[in-house]
Amino acid sequence: MSTAHIHQASHLERVEAPGSMLTKTAAKALAVLRYTTGFVFLWAFLDKTFGLGYATPEAKAWINGGSPTKGFLANVDVGPLQSFFHTIAGTWYANWLFMLGLLGIGIALTAGIGLRIAAASGTLMMAGMWLAEYPLAQHTAKGTPAGSTNPLIDYHIIYAAVLIVLALAYAGHTWGLGRHWAKLPIVQRNRWLI
Repeated sequence: MSTAHIHQASHLERVEAPGSMLTKTAAKALAVLRYTTGFVFLWAFLDKTFGLGYATPEAKAWINGGSPTKGFLANVDVGPLQSFFHTIAGTWYANWLFMLGLLGIGIALTAGIGLRIAAASGTLMMAGMWLAEYPLAQHTAKGTPAGSTNPLIDYHIIYAAVLIVLALAYAGHTWGLGRHWAKLPIVQRNRWLI
């Protein structure tokens, strides 16, 4: 093999290496995606906690004794896990886990830290919500149309995919605290904290 071929092969390996194609513009676009997705989670937390009048009226706010999970889970009327979701609807542990999840994922995304944990916990949360809405069903338990527009991919799956992509792309390094976070000794010893 000539030196020209070796140089060309070496150049192609660098160009095609994983991560080498992420441009500064792409990194900024991922940062915007990270912030906007983080705000989705933070907004849901704030609205359910304080009843800002969008999805949650003030009278049903968590701080006013409302339950962030009861309305949604008690009304699950599709899928094989209906009775399970009805059982946990409004319980203290479902409320706390859901709200801590929303807050933790939202903070992690907006700060750009702990994106692997945010991706794992967010994917788990989205999978649970997907099962509760169960888009595979064409009809509810009462026989009425379920209203699902796609039996497999809905916004829960899209959010989960976004969370995974953000974590894998180290999206917290651009316009976030990801680089500083990754240098912390505890994170260096426990790479899953990235």
